[in-house]
Amino acid sequence: MREDVESLDIRDVTANWVNSLVLQAQIDDRIKALADLSHTPLFFGRLDYLHAPGADQAEGAEGEQFYIGRRHVHDADGDPMVIDWRAPVSQPFYRASKKDPQDIGLRRRFGYTGGELTAYEDEHLSDPGEAAAVSKLLQQEIERPRVGPMRDIVATIQPEQDEIVRSGLSGSVCVQGGPGTGKTAVGLHRVAYLLYAHRERLARTGTLVIGPNRSFLHYIKQVLPALGELEVKQATVEDLVAGGLEIRGTDAAATAVVKGDARMAEVLRRAVRSHVTLPSEALMVVRGSRRWRVPAYELTEIVEELLARDIRYGAAREALPQRIAHTVLVRMEQAGEAPDDRVQDAVARNAAVKAAVKAIWPVVDPAKLVLRLLSDAEFLAEHAEGVLSEAEQGLLLWAKPFRSVKSAKWSAADLVLIDEAADLVDRTPSLGHVVLDEAQDLSPMQYRAVGRRCTTGSATVLGDLAQGTTPWATRSWTEALEHLGKPEAVLEELTAGFRVPREVIAYASRLLPAISPGLAAVSSVRETPGSLTVSPVPDLTAAVVDACRASLAYEGSIGLIAADERIPELARALEEAGLAYLAPGEETTAAARLTLVPASLAKGLEYDYVVLDEPAAIVAGEPDERTGLRRLYVCLTRAVSGLTALHAAPLPAALAA
Repeated sequence: MREDVESLDIRDVTANWVNSLVLQAQIDDRIKALADLSHTPLFFGRLDYLHAPGADQAEGAEGEQFYIGRRHVHDADGDPMVIDWRAPVSQPFYRASKKDPQDIGLRRRFGYTGGELTAYEDEHLSDPGEAAAVSKLLQQEIERPRVGPMRDIVATIQPEQDEIVRSGLSGSVCVQGGPGTGKTAVGLHRVAYLLYAHRERLARTGTLVIGPNRSFLHYIKQVLPALGELEVKQATVEDLVAGGLEIRGTDAAATAVVKGDARMAEVLRRAVRSHVTLPSEALMVVRGSRRWRVPAYELTEIVEELLARDIRYGAAREALPQRIAHTVLVRMEQAGEAPDDRVQDAVARNAAVKAAVKAIWPVVDPAKLVLRLLSDAEFLAEHAEGVLSEAEQGLLLWAKPFRSVKSAKWSAADLVLIDEAADLVDRTPSLGHVVLDEAQDLSPMQYRAVGRRCTTGSATVLGDLAQGTTPWATRSWTEALEHLGKPEAVLEELTAGFRVPREVIAYASRLLPAISPGLAAVSSVRETPGSLTVSPVPDLTAAVVDACRASLAYEGSIGLIAADERIPELARALEEAGLAYLAPGEETTAAARLTLVPASLAKGLEYDYVVLDEPAAIVAGEPDERTGLRRLYVCLTRAVSGLTALHAAPLPAALAA
């Protein structure tokens, strides 16, 4: 298929050089999408239908056989050899069961080792004499060692996951899923499915995946290209709101909470609209030998009408000169003239009208507006009255105000405020679909920033309330979806764990009553005896190095997770011991499998074996105990095959219970 595309000659089919460039770019993209991926088979399953799909299911009708793979593959004649996993005919591969065979006589799974076919497994779904059984190949694929970036789960999607993946584009979905339930993979595969089912629409409007940090985005970056989707953009919330400004400052937790509060939207709205000044003098427009007077009260009526419509500040500013010009045209008509649209446009561009608009409805720079709010106590008090308390206003004000936008040391929360102000001035363009992962850590204002990117599109929100590790972490998905602007989103819950061993998730779940009361614990399908070791040690650093060395004897990736303040000491110890290590975001290989992970960057990552350094230090590294215990919960649940937790200090009480 790739060679067919490479052999295309477009010299005689393009009308001009522009068309030629566009067509060549499309061909290049197609060639990239058809690239072979090492160790990735073209097909992973087969479906034998009892009757041809869509045909009459009368007795004696012939069935049909389909091979299922990551993408569509056809032969030289154009006949399909492998069916894309997203096609409707592929759905029974994920949904069919003994109770509901969906006209499937046989479902076959293929097993691969290093890209070579090594096994297959059959299920006769319509045979009542064959008992239902757990697929060993499915179990092996889930437990396969993880080296390199995250891989797709297209061969192991479960029925409850598939329902979310194939839900429609028009509706938004929120997925609550504990560690190892596959929520991130579900979100990425949902993007791939939507691009398959609605390609033309999403090609126009765009898709975006939002992750918590660069390390996470690097980890997931290969999933969609492996499924043939190359055009999906990835970003963090900070990337979205940067607007050319750089984050050079940080906020105290209490300050960040106030800046992230949804009430700040009202403060900003008031501050933006405060720039409008009601006219106090009449406007005189000179055109030729005639003078046309618009009294102050009429100008005031125009301004008040625009304010009452509550449209974007910038849109109203653009409408104002046209409204004034229309008033002048009415006077011209009353005087017997017959002006047309060209005259109205000329009046709108008249110097006197321009001067009036500048005085009444001046241009607002969003960054300068936020700079003034955070620097000028009187300006802030005027617009925060009845919204924020005096104490909260005090938290917002800079101790030493900055002189300009460029010199200001903006924090991440400040840029979100600027983004909100920018949207009040001019509408933020909307995408067709946005996937928001690790959403539980977003503030209300960050939700609003993401929601602005999908006002006319839909969203897939992924997260786990128990893993919220910011002081402003989400309390409930209902509240979060309100801030996102998607209150109608369907809430789905994934409770079956496929990644974390049962013993490990049970140990971590001891923290749930303290960090998220009422949230259901994940029920792991993987029982791995000996997967959990918790040991007190006299020499912590030496014991951690020994544990890392022992873990490297196993196949797969190793993660050493520790409190951020412990990272420098552990790095020195690993270097002295001759153990090479990577930083989060660097790709693991067969030669470099150990990653040193600060607890603050562990979220969303996974390793075959995890060595956890001093749980109490991870808890102590956060502003409050609840946030610390949530951070510890995240760190405890990064292991796929085994967890070794070592401590010199007593374990946190919630964990020791």
